[in-house]
Amino acid sequence: MSEPWAGDAPARLVSVNVSPETGMKKVPVERASLDLDRGIEGDAHAGDWHRQVSLLALESIDKMREAGADVGPGAFAENLTVKGLDLLALPIGTELGVGGAVRLVLTQHGKECHDRCAIYEQVGDCVMPREGVFAVVTHAGDVAPGDTVEVLAEGEGTYERVDPGDAT
Repeated sequence: MSEPWAGDAPARLVSVNVSPETGMKKVPVERASLDLDRGIEGDAHAGDWHRQVSLLALESIDKMREAGADVGPGAFAENLTVKGLDLLALPIGTELGVGGAVRLVLTQHGKECHDRCAIYEQVGDCVMPREGVFAVVTHAGDVAPGDTVEVLAEGEGTYERVDPGDAT
């Protein structure tokens, strides 16, 4: 696999985004707490499932801007907007470190959209189904824009959820 990061600079978290409702743009916040096996506190997608946290590359948002869309971080309902990391090049099961404490494991590339959500209606397209990735929280902590995002362990292309109470 080619290296999924762009250049010598470390990948960075450029925005942390939260919304209390699903299917809506998320609002950038200064800091967020990620709870073990739940996701971001106060976000509608947090819960007991495999898509606790969504990530999208700033480069994907930039493509939409180049196409004329007036969008920015959070417009595609992603929780974490990352710069300098090709998220789709990372295999499922890859472990990411965000900031000092948070650890995420990638569980899914893209998603199926069953209908045109509010994001599609507002923006005219949605890159999240094609270019977004999803993860579970394996180590809790706080994240903020400017935090580094690093690949800690490359996955093998699969993910099997383990209840944190069962892990030893």
